[in-house]
Amino acid sequence: MRAGLRIGSGELAVDLARPISLAIDLEFDAAQPRHFGAPAASSKPFAVPGFPGEVAAGASCNCRIITLIPHCNGTHTECVGHLTIEPLDAHRVVPAGLLPALVVSVSAVPAETTRESTDPAPQADDLLVTRTALEAAWPDALPFAPRSLVIRTLPNDAAKRHRDHTDRVPPYLTREAAQLLVARGIEHLVVDLPSIDRSHDEGRLTAHRIFFGLEPGVRTLADARRGHCTVTELAFVPDEVTDGAWLLELQVPALGGDAVPSRPLLYPLVP
Repeated sequence: MRAGLRIGSGELAVDLARPISLAIDLEFDAAQPRHFGAPAASSKPFAVPGFPGEVAAGASCNCRIITLIPHCNGTHTECVGHLTIEPLDAHRVVPAGLLPALVVSVSAVPAETTRESTDPAPQADDLLVTRTALEAAWPDALPFAPRSLVIRTLPNDAAKRHRDHTDRVPPYLTREAAQLLVARGIEHLVVDLPSIDRSHDEGRLTAHRIFFGLEPGVRTLADARRGHCTVTELAFVPDEVTDGAWLLELQVPALGGDAVPSRPLLYPLVP
């Protein structure tokens, strides 16, 4: 099914029948992506006397208990409540409908090869997603001003779908890269990284704070200048997704919490 869409002064068509999911399938009995040494997400029958919780064990239906940590187990969308004293549910921030989106592919570079910064200073062999790389990948012309950005890091190996990041330092954004996103009006960021900040950064969360408009050390929700924004991490961008203009839909459950499992969908634009 195709639908017409007016964004700004232009008119586009979107193919609503062919969305591409950027969510990693979270299989409870198979290898899973995880971060910060968190336990794997798990599922078990809800069993009570007279009801074993699964049909295979004689129950009338299946009923399971799912345990996971959204920030660490699979694709998730988070809000500024990740950093504030006051709670904020991510699902209350995620916008309904389709968002004008830009997809870019970039290679992270060794910290020692760039003058861009992070706080604390990166280790020499840390891999950084830089402002320079994002600017180089940004098209000169787009049919709209994107409100969302999807970053695919290269190489785009399938192992990202189940990689355990516990004993490694994944790539992360520089301060300047985060500042570029703010300057260009990006409100909803999707990355295939476990975090836009270094795994162990002494609690600074520099890129998060820049993106959400929260000054260093500030923990009050009212002081966040970009409290309407979201960050989606641990996504996977299939090779079939080309760089350029798309429409993005962020699908999240109405669960409380500063982060929730999510299913970002990209819709192609058509002539």
